[in-house]
Amino acid sequence: MNDNVIDFEKIPKLKPRSIGLILLVLVLVVVAFTSFYMVDQKEQAVILLFGQYNRITGPGLHFKLPFGIEKNYNVPTQRILKEEFGFRTEEPGISTRYSSRDFTEESIMLTGDLNIIDVEWIIQYQIMDPKNWLFNVENQGKTIRDISQSVINLLVGDRTIFDVIGNERANIEQKSQEMMNEFFKKYQLGVRITTVKLQNIVPPAGPVQDAFEDVNKAIQDRNRFINEGKEAYNKAIPRARGEAKQVIQEAEGYASEKVNLAKGDVARFLAVHGEYRKNPKITRTRLYYEMIEAVFKAAGETDLIDKHLKNFIPFKPLNGQQKGGEK
Repeated sequence: MNDNVIDFEKIPKLKPRSIGLILLVLVLVVVAFTSFYMVDQKEQAVILLFGQYNRITGPGLHFKLPFGIEKNYNVPTQRILKEEFGFRTEEPGISTRYSSRDFTEESIMLTGDLNIIDVEWIIQYQIMDPKNWLFNVENQGKTIRDISQSVINLLVGDRTIFDVIGNERANIEQKSQEMMNEFFKKYQLGVRITTVKLQNIVPPAGPVQDAFEDVNKAIQDRNRFINEGKEAYNKAIPRARGEAKQVIQEAEGYASEKVNLAKGDVARFLAVHGEYRKNPKITRTRLYYEMIEAVFKAAGETDLIDKHLKNFIPFKPLNGQQKGGEK
């Protein structure tokens, strides 16, 4: 007899009771695996009963009807999701690595002054309604990307290339976030945009890009000159104010000094006038001598001689120690 021939008569036959136990165990295993489901802390589960929406459950271990009667779909409602346009991140981190593929078909667009510009941006969004997210739109990711691209193209197309590169950048980010949320609410997509961030905004490569680099350099130089001017202003103005304050204080001190001297002269004059009224001759003589003394003292070296030259001419020593005729 061939060894490869199976002898069915030698196979032990299972009893009906054993078959029933095996089937029971299989049923219990299937029930165990199809009756419980786990929901992560950052998720919500949408439960379908016979393919129709039934309820939403939160994080944790939950029970459901087995054998596919109820099915759960976990939706990451507490996570911030991201979409990138014009580039792709392959490996995020300290040294982020980007894809070498070309995605300019997403980022090249026309500005309001008919210039071509390359705008890269990202959006971050959060799923707010898991039911709407699952059932209202067939392809959620593509819908989000299409709406985002149309909004950014619209806003860039309403502005000149200098505005897009320059001071309108923040306005585009804010306005695009508002418009995208309006569209998502209208389509009942169940998501909300939390961030729109414009990344690289550059003109197309070639002479145009070189010209824009020159413009950017000129803008940087202008800002540098403005900052240097402000710095010089902040140094010069306080110094000038200090010098002006010093001059004012010196003038006020000089004025006070002159006023006090004038008051002193007035007081002295009044005192002399009182003495003069008491004895005019003596006072007149005294004033004359005081005047002569003040004149000769201010004149420095003075020689007194006889105008009629009846006396000897005063002897003037050469060493200047003794001055003849000096009073």
